Amino acid sequence: MPTNKRMKAYDLIKLLQEKMNESIIGQEHIVERLIMALLADGNILLEGLPGLAKTRAVRAMAKIIHSDFRRIQFTPDLKSTDVTGSEKMYEENGEYKFRFEEGPIFGNIILADEINRAPAKVQAVMLEAMEERQVTVAGKGHDLPKLFIVLATQKPIEQEGTYPLPEAQKDRFLMHVKITYADMESELKMIRLVRDERDNKPKTEDNRRIPKEAIFVARREIAKVKMSEDIERYIIALVYSTRFPLRYSKQLNIFIEVGVSPRATLALEQCSRVYAWLNGRDEVVVDDVKAIIHDVFRHRLVMSSSAQLNEKTNDDIIDLILDQVPAPGDAEREMMEKLKREREQREVENADKKGANKNDVENKNG
Repeated sequence: MPTNKRMKAYDLIKLLQEKMNESIIGQEHIVERLIMALLADGNILLEGLPGLAKTRAVRAMAKIIHSDFRRIQFTPDLKSTDVTGSEKMYEENGEYKFRFEEGPIFGNIILADEINRAPAKVQAVMLEAMEERQVTVAGKGHDLPKLFIVLATQKPIEQEGTYPLPEAQKDRFLMHVKITYADMESELKMIRLVRDERDNKPKTEDNRRIPKEAIFVARREIAKVKMSEDIERYIIALVYSTRFPLRYSKQLNIFIEVGVSPRATLALEQCSRVYAWLNGRDEVVVDDVKAIIHDVFRHRLVMSSSAQLNEKTNDDIIDLILDQVPAPGDAEREMMEKLKREREQREVENADKKGANKNDVENKNG
């Protein structure tokens, strides 16, 4: 049975998920992935067309958690010191001294809006912050807060005036989540929600905020989620199928140019634990791995020119990987299905024999 401490953390995280879903209608997937990134202590890249609630989702999370929220709007003329802060000269008791003034990167939840519009120097600063959890200004390192997560957004359109993220920086993101349109019923609820907000209709609000300590407790509990050796080997096999695709399929070998990095292995393992924990399990199962592999591999796979010519996407390739790499228990399931088919075949044959014998008896009697 889970401990009271875990139950408290679990209930608070579920409360966070519930309140975010109330604010972001029809985007349960993005809400779940944002919370997963928070619990896995990783950064996330959100990609979708304008107006799909990317920014609203991040703001909703920051509003519910007792944290320091910072938003950075990236533009081509942004300077690195606009993000990190800078050393400024002050006069104190007749003496001039330099003092470091923190920039917007020194927050807990960082919304990096349209990160692909940032020039190379600013992207390098973000890379250091995301990987090292510190920034360097005037030769001095400055540590970032213990709770630190970058939630970056980019649009798949309007590529003019953008700087495509280098592979090294994309690899720093735990997951790359693509956001699609909500269904018609959700869009109807969205109209009513925004209308109520615009009209300032009074409503009973739950003003409870999630303490940061609950996130740290949840992370410690997630670290205790069990994972069998079969699941571990399955994760390794999925990763190696991208690096040595010919071992698994000629088609994979044609479609994959560069496989995923060791960070993908660690991310897949960690996200599987988080997904299992969020779903109330204390052990990872195969379905947990399959549920999150697309978001973990999507930005790390480099497809070949042949795949592009065949109009394949990275998601198509990942689907092919799942088909080609046997999961734990597949052999047993195949054996059981084979035995079932053989049993059904025998029953049909026995029924045919009985029918034939009955006809022979009737013919003799006739």
